Amino acid sequence: MQTMRQHTPVIATFCGARPGRDPAYAALAEDFGAALGRRGCGLVYGAGGVGVMGAVAGAALAHGAVVTGVVPHDLHERERSQKAPGQIFVVQSMHERKALMYRLSSAFAVLPGGFGTLDEFMEVATWNQLGMHRKRLVLLNTKGYFDSLLDFLDTVMREGFMTVEDRNLVCATDDVEEALDLLMSEPLEAVTAVTLPSPQARVPHEVIRPVPELRVPAS
Repeated sequence: MQTMRQHTPVIATFCGARPGRDPAYAALAEDFGAALGRRGCGLVYGAGGVGVMGAVAGAALAHGAVVTGVVPHDLHERERSQKAPGQIFVVQSMHERKALMYRLSSAFAVLPGGFGTLDEFMEVATWNQLGMHRKRLVLLNTKGYFDSLLDFLDTVMREGFMTVEDRNLVCATDDVEEALDLLMSEPLEAVTAVTLPSPQARVPHEVIRPVPELRVPAS
């Protein structure tokens, strides 16, 4: 077993395991990953070796970032985690994946993606709203990808289902450096010590390494 304690900002990045139709999405991921490395940040991601996810992790690792991927057993082959950059941990379920990513991270960046990306985005925003953590949340809004989502959040606020304070929990920018300025600004929670299995750079598909004592709040 290994105990991980981070003393520098560790940014969880939620994004797609597909590249999208526009090469600008992968280019954004590469720019963001490179900027993480230059700033001395760590990266936590969903351990996909392809798409936007693979691009951000590969660029971060190439620029000196400590890269940690977390993937549930059932997605280990589907998302090509055997090709994913960094240290990869295989857990039992999607709930354990998300809970561990949240615990390891001091802030959250959201790049273009689909249902899984939106699920993670909404959950960490809800955790902020409920006071379960206090961690920065920033959308990388390249090409206006998240414009309709931001408009929807404004509608929710106008119609009285969200306070102004709740709405302000979500920031957005199309600039990588500005995004990192927001992600690294106060308040950032310190990442507590997390006990993990010994990292396996290439975990065999049949091996499941559960993370002990994860508790996911009931929905």
